[in-house]
Amino acid sequence: MIYVMRHGQTDLNKEGRLQGRQGLPLNDVGVQQAEVLKIDLNHINFDLVYSSPQERAVQTAEIATGMTPVVDPRLDVFDLGEADGLRKVEVITDGATPDSIIYHGVEDKQDFVKRVFHFMHELEQKYGDSETNILISGHRCTTGAVGAFFHGIPTDQNILKYSSDNGKYQTYSFEKKSLVK
Repeated sequence: MIYVMRHGQTDLNKEGRLQGRQGLPLNDVGVQQAEVLKIDLNHINFDLVYSSPQERAVQTAEIATGMTPVVDPRLDVFDLGEADGLRKVEVITDGATPDSIIYHGVEDKQDFVKRVFHFMHELEQKYGDSETNILISGHRCTTGAVGAFFHGIPTDQNILKYSSDNGKYQTYSFEKKSLVK
């Protein structure tokens, strides 16, 4: 089973700001959310724990599982470029992401999905036929991309509809995915 969680709250989340690679660690609410995840998931014996390199995702994984996650750069948050840290209501967007014509350094959406899908394909090849419990700790965009891996890219291209809220998780199964094909 695949467990995909979004990190707990940070002060930037609380302030309604975009949080990318210049993000903050968990705040007190975020730590409490991770503690609740620990209680919710205490009946699961995780074989593998992976995380985005961002401190907030690593912290959430460590608190929730008591394990040190394997950090994989393919799970890193979508690079918001110059829009990182701006208030969401002030950002000019192109769909669900900051407009890359206005804000330099914004990651290409397709490149982001490709890197997360590459990670998921690798997991599927290694563990798809096993009963391995895998936890992935990431971000709104990461949880959305993993959801799109299992459900497909929506017709409107907005993978964020598969996202989790702060301190929440979703479960997926490679076995069920292969039945859909």
